[in-house]
Amino acid sequence: MSDFTDLQDAPLASVEFVQDFLQLHFDGPLLTLYAWPTVADVDGISVAYGEPGYRDALCSVIGETVSTPELDEGRSLTIEFENGTVFALSLREEDIDVAEAGSFRSTADDELLVF
Repeated sequence: MSDFTDLQDAPLASVEFVQDFLQLHFDGPLLTLYAWPTVADVDGISVAYGEPGYRDALCSVIGETVSTPELDEGRSLTIEFENGTVFALSLREEDIDVAEAGSFRSTADDELLVF
């Protein structure tokens, strides 16, 4: 099974907005999200989907390296980058309105981790 820690030290290569979901490409690994994460900068200022500057905040991290990826299934997804930016998504049932919040495909084993 895919190991989410494969994102450790991976640079974010691209951010792709696909109709009603988001794909984050990490020079190999692919993270697809069907729920929208919040983005917080190093100062703790956060922006959520639908707010002004949201897409800019996501794209501003292109080229940055992941320092701490964490998937706590059923609870949360957090990706912290070396510049201090954090992508965070609650995976609690009461916080998301989709059956699956996302998936992760690693280049190491090419298996799909669905969460």
